[in-house]
Amino acid sequence: MSALEAVLIIFAVLALLGVIFEEVTHVNKAKVTLFFGTLSWILLFLASPNEGETSAISTGLTESIAEIAGLWLFLVAAMTFVAYLNKKGMIENLIYLIMPKQVSERKLLFLTGLFCFIFSSLADNITATLVSCSLILSLDLELKKRLQFVTLVVFAVNSGGVSLITGDVTTLMIFLAKKVEILTLLTLAIPASITVFILAVFLSRGLTGTITLSATKSELRPVDITIAGLFLLTILSTIAGNALFSVPPVLTFLFGMSVMFLVSRFMSNDSDLDPILEYIRIIEFETLLFFLGILLLVGMLKEIHALDSFVAIYDLLPPLYANYLMGIFSAVIDNVPLTAALLKAGITMTPGEWMGLTYAVGVGGSLLVIGSAAGIVAMSKIPGLTFGAYLKYVVHLLAAYTLGYAGVYILGTFIH
Repeated sequence: MSALEAVLIIFAVLALLGVIFEEVTHVNKAKVTLFFGTLSWILLFLASPNEGETSAISTGLTESIAEIAGLWLFLVAAMTFVAYLNKKGMIENLIYLIMPKQVSERKLLFLTGLFCFIFSSLADNITATLVSCSLILSLDLELKKRLQFVTLVVFAVNSGGVSLITGDVTTLMIFLAKKVEILTLLTLAIPASITVFILAVFLSRGLTGTITLSATKSELRPVDITIAGLFLLTILSTIAGNALFSVPPVLTFLFGMSVMFLVSRFMSNDSDLDPILEYIRIIEFETLLFFLGILLLVGMLKEIHALDSFVAIYDLLPPLYANYLMGIFSAVIDNVPLTAALLKAGITMTPGEWMGLTYAVGVGGSLLVIGSAAGIVAMSKIPGLTFGAYLKYVVHLLAAYTLGYAGVYILGTFIH
């Protein structure tokens, strides 16, 4: 390892520590990750020994920026939809529609986990988290209970996507590499859903109250109902377009947002003080900057081949244990480049073992709040959700992850 690579890895560690100790330093996590992410790439260019190396670094940065841009644009479209529907009371009205007037907190926790699991299987985990966080905030729970709910949301959202190629990018990557058949992947929903239920049991301690939902409903206009329908149609079109024609999800969502703008223009009677474009400004751009910093750091680690060292674990341990550890590593390192590195390494495993890896990298990121896109989005939306607050539930999360992985292993023994 060169001195430069050592410095860059230290930068990545410092960025992680900056996120962990945000409450102590009082420095915003987005500022810390963005600082170290951009500085790392600048040092790579400054230390480049020749023109060929500079060109390779430039190519790597271009690829990272393209990935980041796609994620940013997708987030802008999805968050604009959610911001509009939340402001117009559609989220609250949805609660009134599917929930009884009075429901116990314990029952509501289980219903929330079920909703997140199913919704994230159909939609992407970012959209599922945004909608779920809006639902939690509308319930006006005390902080401790709110944290119990959002912890289940993050785990359930990540668990819901692992069995469908439209639900999680890493599942899609492993499927496209022809490691596991699509119908075989669907069986992952069995242990994944059971584990969400088990975690809900763990987290339901102390939830003894009853929530009374207010009978007051927001007045819904035809334009609001139309845009809600358009949001659902956009999600379904994203799944179908990607599965059938390989249309990038970001393109479908941006198209959906453009249609939303046109629908609002011709159906809305909003005053000039509340034009629909204003909802883009409501978006938490801190979330986007945090993503930018994190993905720049991950791209840098990929560029210096720091992720390749994880592949060596498969030379030391059987796939059963190595895959389990990969899931834990994915709580710190983005699961997409981690999965890409493993696929490129040419590791030989049985379909059952590839299923174990699919579950591990998909759900393992739930162990830390910064380990998945769902956790990062939740941090920006739920007041009081910090790295330390989420860490209090790490034992419950690790137990649920371990039980889920064990279930996938048992399932894998029947697959050849």
